[in-house]
Amino acid sequence: MPRPTHPFIWTQEGWVNLAILVDLCTRAIVGWAVSRHCDAALARKCLSAAVARHRPPPGLLHHTDRGSTYTAAEYRALMHSFGMVASMSRKGNCWDNAVAESTFGTIKTELFDEQTVTLDLYEVRTKLFAYIEGFYNRRRLHSSLDYMTPDEKQRLLSGADQAA
Repeated sequence: MPRPTHPFIWTQEGWVNLAILVDLCTRAIVGWAVSRHCDAALARKCLSAAVARHRPPPGLLHHTDRGSTYTAAEYRALMHSFGMVASMSRKGNCWDNAVAESTFGTIKTELFDEQTVTLDLYEVRTKLFAYIEGFYNRRRLHSSLDYMTPDEKQRLLSGADQAA
């Protein structure tokens, strides 16, 4: 059940927007994308990246907030084309994106600092790739996972599925 949202990263070129999809079970960042624009195209790029990489079966519950990027017809059509079931909570639910917001806070704290303003979009994308794909999903311990990594949690779940 991924949850998306966007943080904004200030760079020498202005704001860079990051969209992520977080698997609530493993806490892995399963999809991500960056752009100079915070719009439905960025959200669609993030969703497409997640699907291309993980190939979820039809029926996946995809939870979003009620932001315009996720209520856009193009985004909803893309979810439908992947066989996903859309889920949104009621208006003004402040807990709607708590996991994603926490993940953004972690990324900003651990990866970006005051030197970010000297980076451009390409450098931000490069740093994010190394951090998300090389550290966050593979080596970073998560207290919500009993101090396992997202990859370890996924392997544990996959092993349980195969043993059953």
